[in-house]
Amino acid sequence: MELARGRPGRNDPCWCGSGQKYKKCHLDADARAAPALARPARRPLAPGKVTPRRAVPASIPRPDYARSGRPGSGGGARDVKTPEELERLRRACRAAARVLRVTGESVRAGITTDALDELAHEETIRLGGYPSPLNYRGFPKSLCTSVNEVICHGIPDSRPLEGGDIVNVDVTVFLDGMHGDCSATFLVGEVDAEGRRLVQVARECLAKGIAAVRPGRPISDIGKAVEAHASRHGYGVVRAYCGHGIGESFHTSLQIPHHHDPDVKRVMEPGMTFTIEPMITEGTWQDLLWNDGWTAVTADGKRSAQFEHTIAVGQDGAEILTRE
Repeated sequence: MELARGRPGRNDPCWCGSGQKYKKCHLDADARAAPALARPARRPLAPGKVTPRRAVPASIPRPDYARSGRPGSGGGARDVKTPEELERLRRACRAAARVLRVTGESVRAGITTDALDELAHEETIRLGGYPSPLNYRGFPKSLCTSVNEVICHGIPDSRPLEGGDIVNVDVTVFLDGMHGDCSATFLVGEVDAEGRRLVQVARECLAKGIAAVRPGRPISDIGKAVEAHASRHGYGVVRAYCGHGIGESFHTSLQIPHHHDPDVKRVMEPGMTFTIEPMITEGTWQDLLWNDGWTAVTADGKRSAQFEHTIAVGQDGAEILTRE
């Protein structure tokens, strides 16, 4: 009966009442007796309370949508940057990478995603940047936190992270007139083997996509490499959301699919900048949208993991911009 309710964590007191940690008492015996129960049942995610929008000092330069919530179309933005524009974009991307690291270091069981939002918000302002998600098309917070079955655009709220969760933290910083965008999926406490494998393969899928960047090659090469690696491991690749051109606009009209779409024939050029951000799922690649109009979840309720970098196309391949 104890096993049917889910096992304790390795360092929790054993269910038998011996006073020893579970890993030193019944862990091995339980694993031998019922290996199929190694992963406890996971509750579907439910939204928590969303706190009011955080303030940004008047001295911080803002993107065009900061007050109205309505960004420019981005259709006229140049996807190929000048050397001066690239240098400004590098600075914004380094700031985003730092914010992601600082925020990720605080991921733990018991912390709310709203508290992570506050950390990212304050660090962005400390660096002189504006948190790009804030009021972008009305988005209420300064970063996206996507837990378990949430694919992307999760709104930080009052729900504490629980041991065994996985959470994607997606950071974008507007600095020096440019947006730098990156994300990573973090393990919360002790995550089951299936969850750790999903996160690892998602990280590898990003690396495969970046390795496919070559000037003169079609953008579809990126999705081809990502989908081949995900499929090899039995995972799905989300199709409704993709990478995008980036720079002075948060999103330009340039799109980077993460599945193989041979109809995407545009060729990569030196100086072109965009994000690669594959969303990898345990089950179906199909998605649903919560009533908040933002939170995208897997249609079957299984988990999703994502990693993201902003890159520039160089003469010989990709330059990863979102590194400190």
